[in-house]
Amino acid sequence: TRLQPKNERISMKKGKYMASEEEEERGTEEPLSPVSRLLSSPELCAVIVVTLGLKTRCNISSVVAGIKESLIKLPRFSCKLDMDSKNKKKGEPVWVPVRIQVESHVIVPDLDHVNLENPEDFIEDYCSTIANTSMDMSIPPWEFHVLNLKTSNAESVGIVKFHHSLGDGMSLMSLLLACSRKTSDPNALPTIAATTKKHQKSNDKGWWFIGSGFWYMIRFIFINFVEVFKFVLTLCFLRDTKSDLSSEFMDGIQPKKVNDVLLGMTQAGLSRYLSRKYDEDTTTEKKKVLDRIHLRGTVAVNLRPYTKIQDLDNVMTKGAKCTWGNFVGLVIFPLWIRSEDDPLEYVRQAKATMDKKKLSLEAFNFYGVIKLNMKFFGEKVVQAISKRLFDHTTLTYSNMMGPDEEISIFDQPISYLAASALTGSQVLNIHFVSYVNKLTISLAVDATVIPDPHRLCDDLVESLNIIKSTALEKFRIS
Repeated sequence: TRLQPKNERISMKKGKYMASEEEEERGTEEPLSPVSRLLSSPELCAVIVVTLGLKTRCNISSVVAGIKESLIKLPRFSCKLDMDSKNKKKGEPVWVPVRIQVESHVIVPDLDHVNLENPEDFIEDYCSTIANTSMDMSIPPWEFHVLNLKTSNAESVGIVKFHHSLGDGMSLMSLLLACSRKTSDPNALPTIAATTKKHQKSNDKGWWFIGSGFWYMIRFIFINFVEVFKFVLTLCFLRDTKSDLSSEFMDGIQPKKVNDVLLGMTQAGLSRYLSRKYDEDTTTEKKKVLDRIHLRGTVAVNLRPYTKIQDLDNVMTKGAKCTWGNFVGLVIFPLWIRSEDDPLEYVRQAKATMDKKKLSLEAFNFYGVIKLNMKFFGEKVVQAISKRLFDHTTLTYSNMMGPDEEISIFDQPISYLAASALTGSQVLNIHFVSYVNKLTISLAVDATVIPDPHRLCDDLVESLNIIKSTALEKFRIS
């Protein structure tokens, strides 16, 4: 959870990075993709923060050696982002290869003089501080923070901060897994439970097959037309309802599958959180208030084929090539904020919404808009479009599936995984990451708008438990 940072003084032990002309390698400069150019803009300041709970006290030497043997062998992680016009191609920023000093990217805070009565709160504040601290763009934009601090869930904590221009969330998570190995087999790469589609044999022929295909095309065209129309309205004037999740109200002024259950849980949790603001009203009045609230969220969708862990491992061990960068689109989905007697209704509404989104080309349309505007009108126009989109919606949502077996990274066994991406001006970012049989919920909030993020997180967890118990009772699943 991103909270207001406390007034703690934390000194950093950080190696010095010597930037000079001699350190720039004679390599090929690579231009940024349209989305990477957008994310590299100072106005957006987009970063990804991944938290690794470790089962043992972290060995810093092993981390440095592991990074040297894996991470920096991926070309993008040994390049700096050059915004200087003298190194641009056609006026565009480029990636410039440099000789990297790994020790300068491994940061170990001095915790000897810090009050650590509540380690969990300290970790939250630390993540908030580094997430809101601008990165040094004169060196490759990534950092690995090591906190040898015992918490209730880990013996130590590793926090990895990436600038979002390096790659999208799915690619960076795949990269971290490619640097890891199974705890049960130190030579084996992690495995992720894949979702398989059931292919049903059909004996339908003739006019029925033609009719169903024609109906599919009608739905496809209609849904895409509606989604494009709503996207244009959002850019022009369509905004979310002013509520306790709107900054104006408080200040006074995978697409790839997204798990339907988690999206349903999000809708149920937000409804529960907002309904608490109207506890003094009667049940009927409370329902009417919630019915008038219209909120929407955005979700980033990976547009490339799934980035395989094996491909990234081959890059780091054999020097093979692999596509990299930010090849993502954006989908806007309406949130079902209601006071429902049946908790499963939130899941049904989530499934109905996502079924429509999967049939549309909304994510590809967004990427096309960014690419065309970047090419013909430049970064300022694209930044204005993105800012308007984020200003008119309330939250960002993402869900990433982690390994289904326990893993170790750089010989450090992992107890839990968490991730969060800070982009845009939305007041709430919700990110889910699974690891073995655990699900970690990360909230990044504007504390002036949502002063009680722990309460919101509890509402999300409680909503999931209610949905689970209702499903078990209704369908008698044991």
